[in-house]
Amino acid sequence: MTWLDLPRVPEPEVMDASSEVQAYSSAAAEAYLSRIDDTFVEHALRLIGHAPGWGIDIGCGPGQILMKLARRLPQWKFIGVDRAPAMIRHATDAAGSHAARKRVSSAAAARKNVWYVAGNGAALPFNDASFDLVVCNSVLHHIGDPARFFSEIRRIAKPEAAILLRDLRRPSRLLFHLHVRWHGRHYGGLMYKLYCDSVHAAYTVEELSAMLRMAGILGARLFTLGSTHLGIERPAAAD
Repeated sequence: MTWLDLPRVPEPEVMDASSEVQAYSSAAAEAYLSRIDDTFVEHALRLIGHAPGWGIDIGCGPGQILMKLARRLPQWKFIGVDRAPAMIRHATDAAGSHAARKRVSSAAAARKNVWYVAGNGAALPFNDASFDLVVCNSVLHHIGDPARFFSEIRRIAKPEAAILLRDLRRPSRLLFHLHVRWHGRHYGGLMYKLYCDSVHAAYTVEELSAMLRMAGILGARLFTLGSTHLGIERPAAAD
């Protein structure tokens, strides 16, 4: 590491404080973050196969990604997992509110293909090779043991499954303040602080490349999205 490199400052693994949950959930509803989520959903759709299957979102937060995927893939079934019980409650409540807005008979009808479970992404309560799609959005920088996390993804994903992990990207020391002020300009208050902390906790291309080499996820490759995001992708094997 040189003096130009910004040292990584890890974040807590669980966002369960009511103020943090509310800040993140409110931001997720805003048009700016919703558009960012849309790019993640479109990326996932490009990776999957044609046949319906089971998908999992690890670190689903308030559930906005899963609801978008479920609307685009009504024949699929999805499970959202988050370590924070408050996030799971919010995701469940949000699905119920969606049901009311759509005037369906019950929340279950609106999310008939989506379930939420409180759980640890590094020790998931699912059988080996259970999922056809594994997604994880802006969670990796929270993970205390990435090697164990990647091992769990490799375990629960079918050999032919699509995988998409996307996270923020940590800039250099010189660019950090300009980076967060520009890319975080749509956030305020606690959400802006959470965003800055997340960028400081994120990985660089070199760091994630090294982790991917150690992960042993066959067919996976690293990708970058502008100067703000990077991640790991694997397209589904041909049907």
